[in-house]
Amino acid sequence: MITPTKLRTGDEVIVVAGKDLGKKGTLRKIIKSKNKGIVTGINMVKKHTKPNPEMGVTGGVVEQEAAIALSNLAIWNPSKKSKDKISYSTNKDGKKIRLFKSDSKEIK
Repeated sequence: MITPTKLRTGDEVIVVAGKDLGKKGTLRKIIKSKNKGIVTGINMVKKHTKPNPEMGVTGGVVEQEAAIALSNLAIWNPSKKSKDKISYSTNKDGKKIRLFKSDSKEIK
């Protein structure tokens, strides 16, 4: 089941559960079918890769980001310096915008 999310790629997020609790990063990719996202520098795993000389890939152990559940992420509010929730409103032009729930400032 695909759960809708208010997070978007490029959002600054903080981890609220799991081994990387309290770490911040930028949401790089959202995998809607699995309700997961990939965050820069979060949930790092070691992957063993085979060398492929045709593509110029050297073999060995590579560290990369693994997907993390979207339920374990919250948007980071830089003005409050804490996690926050997202609400929606319309601006003067009638366009839908996202706001931080605690201080009603627009999310850039």
